[in-house]
Amino acid sequence: MASGQEVVLSRRNFIKSAGAAALFTGRRSIAQDQGIVPTMLREAATANITIHTLRRNISVLEGSGGNIAVLTGKDGNVLVDAGFSASRSKISASLASLSDVPITHLINTHWHIDHTDGNEWLHSSGALIVAHENTKKHLSVPTRIDAWDYNFPPSPAGGIPRITFADHHTLYLNDTLLNLRKYPSAHTDSDISVRFVEADVLHAGDTFWNGDYPFIDYSTGGSIDGSILAAEENIAKTTEQTIVIPGHGPVGNRAALIEFRDMLATIRERVAKLKKQGDTLSATLAAKPTATFDEKWGQFLTTPAAFTKYVYQGV
Repeated sequence: MASGQEVVLSRRNFIKSAGAAALFTGRRSIAQDQGIVPTMLREAATANITIHTLRRNISVLEGSGGNIAVLTGKDGNVLVDAGFSASRSKISASLASLSDVPITHLINTHWHIDHTDGNEWLHSSGALIVAHENTKKHLSVPTRIDAWDYNFPPSPAGGIPRITFADHHTLYLNDTLLNLRKYPSAHTDSDISVRFVEADVLHAGDTFWNGDYPFIDYSTGGSIDGSILAAEENIAKTTEQTIVIPGHGPVGNRAALIEFRDMLATIRERVAKLKKQGDTLSATLAAKPTATFDEKWGQFLTTPAAFTKYVYQGV
């Protein structure tokens, strides 16, 4: 395991990791499968969990849905995001390898299933769940994602956040100040950042996909313009020393945030120009406005065509 800035992994090494490889294989079979959500749930049952150590008792568990941050210490294990419940045994084993303290707190960066499916079992293990008020709203009622053609039922009572906030919330646990802040609607309308202040570590949730085209959930308030604004906000929050945990992909830094922002802004400009001149979605797809970025960014869950559609929808 690496520490400090050494945790900035190459995209190739990330794809080779067992959990990521499983989801990558799943993406390629989705067209002939039951859909993206059943595929993610199935793959999570066999995905391995990789542990990356950062600073001041902070680690990242990679492999079950979104990246899970773990802060260990005398106040118990504090988790940021929950992954899939199908990964419970491997997540539990990973936590046990880090510390023998109980799980006491869970923070959700937003409402999506790959970040909240484990809420119920983590709550049953002792976690107090904290999230933005819109995360609680979406988890409490049937919620549809049109792009996935999927209707999510309400979460079980144990999976609903108990502490919610509108704009800002702080926690002080394990000798660490955690600042939670709401983004303007970006990936969804429920996105928050979690800053571990003393360690200078930022968990950006799905406002940052390191090396992947992001999914933008227009069904619950997301947009390409909001995603770019969130990327700008992340850059403003960081320095060259900040470790940045993305929702998906390897742990990164400020330079990776800038590269992500530049990719979003460039593709948005290209697609907007095509749409403004009257190109249909089909014509825009044929023009391949993402082509110069596809080799790096288009090899995971969101294909170049899918990302072009998300951008076209929002410009």
